[in-house]
Amino acid sequence: MTHKWWQNAVIYQIYPQSFQDSNNDGIGDLPGIVKRLPYLQKLGVDVLWLNPIYQSPLKDNGYDIADYKKILPVYGSMADFDNLLKQIHAHGMKLLMDLVVNHTSDQHRWFQESKQSKDNQYADYYIWRDPVNGHEPNNWHAAFGGSAWTFVPERGQYYLHLFAPGQPDLNWENPAVRESVWNIMRFWLDKGIDGFRMDVINLISKPAGLPDAPEPGTYPLTEGLVADGPKLDDYLREMNEKVLSHYDVMTVGEMPSSKPEDAINYTGLNSHELNMVFQFQHVALEPNPDKRLGKWNDQPVKLPELKKALSRWQKALDGKGWNSLYWNNHDQPRAVSRFANDDPKYRVRAAKMLGTTLHMMQGTPFVFEGEELGMANVHYTHLDQYEDLESINAYHELVDEKKLVDGPTMLKYLANISRDNARTPMPWDDSQNAGFSDATPWFALNPTYQQINAKAAVADKDSVFYHYQKLIQLRHDSDLVKFGNYDEIDPDDAEVFAYRRHYQGDTLLVMSNFTDKTLTRNYRQARAAKLVLSNYDNDQGVTLRPYESKVYLFN
Repeated sequence: MTHKWWQNAVIYQIYPQSFQDSNNDGIGDLPGIVKRLPYLQKLGVDVLWLNPIYQSPLKDNGYDIADYKKILPVYGSMADFDNLLKQIHAHGMKLLMDLVVNHTSDQHRWFQESKQSKDNQYADYYIWRDPVNGHEPNNWHAAFGGSAWTFVPERGQYYLHLFAPGQPDLNWENPAVRESVWNIMRFWLDKGIDGFRMDVINLISKPAGLPDAPEPGTYPLTEGLVADGPKLDDYLREMNEKVLSHYDVMTVGEMPSSKPEDAINYTGLNSHELNMVFQFQHVALEPNPDKRLGKWNDQPVKLPELKKALSRWQKALDGKGWNSLYWNNHDQPRAVSRFANDDPKYRVRAAKMLGTTLHMMQGTPFVFEGEELGMANVHYTHLDQYEDLESINAYHELVDEKKLVDGPTMLKYLANISRDNARTPMPWDDSQNAGFSDATPWFALNPTYQQINAKAAVADKDSVFYHYQKLIQLRHDSDLVKFGNYDEIDPDDAEVFAYRRHYQGDTLLVMSNFTDKTLTRNYRQARAAKLVLSNYDNDQGVTLRPYESKVYLFN
């Protein structure tokens, strides 16, 4: 089997508007990223993934694209982008762009034309349906609240939007749509970028007939209606044949609701579709028992369920496909708050423990900005502190309109799981505005920035930053870490996450205590073991101290 460069890589995700402001308008930008490349180089990451930087009305933080070939002016110019790409490559790193082609903005020229009539060039670029008995074509609910259909008087029809009304879904059944997408991809690949992360790419093939969801008013994705549709494989193979196979690039498909069996089709090591997928099983744990409330909950994740979710993907894809590994991203709360403990007494050890647990698995790890500092949730207490469309809409729908939950309870749910927890500006130092900007930032800083910031982390040899640096270096140096198969230990243990990796006669043992208690677990084998990594200074053998994580090598 030929090993690919992306199997050796660690990816760093940048949320551009929150990373670094260079012109003091309070919004992060492309020249700001250039300024911080030495920091990212020091961390040791190989690839930078940028959230969307294209022209957009920003109804959903850039995931509503109005022009795929233009840079949003607040981020800079195309010349700024070209310089950023050049500097990233000069620093020995690669660039992954966000590709959002399940939908566009309603301000995109295609949609502006499409909504005018049923007989123009772009009339069939989107999914239009006639009213049924004077109502929406089916009972689908949108991800951000309300119906998934919006009526346009000019056409006398509804258009489908699985997300916000400003994000109409493209009609991938139309060959002209697909060719337009291939054209966009070639535009960026010909500039020299190194691949794409593809937003909700498994939603592009809709089910035949667009049938009703079993329960009215539910988001069809949760019912499995719109994920992994009947022509998805065909579309991805065509994408590979027409575009991707002509470039040495990395591709990762975001695929909510996909199962490992599906992912093997898309990411098979000998297939011709994508390199890896983002799966959601581990980050979707603990939804509310009341299905009407969806993901909104404040219950801690149960460790056996977390282990089951991650182990399932490790075992299913071993030797057949390739995993992506992540705790955090722009759509998830901070991992140390969600899966461990962000109490100042434990936060640093807990963040290192989570990093070790994930990075020692098989797959390509993704680090989200601030994760390497052990950043925690913001713990907001008022609705007016939020920016995120999903969070604000959910509050109004569930509290004000449907009265399914009271306000204080919903605020606790938002504080636990809102996407805004990940989107606060990057804290670079303890100065005013945290070194992010000389102006007031577009979004309030995490109030912990005076203690948790990059300058402090780089100055502290025992920081989360240097632990992540070690994890990245270990992956670069070890084929066992990269390619070893996965053997779970005691899956029902509710306190310790332990597993082994095996490769060419060597074994790696990973032990992580997910509690604030001192525990004893005797997983060490009789053969001599070498301690490769730990988040404590001195090894106490079978003892696992609070949030202790350690890695042993047997050979």
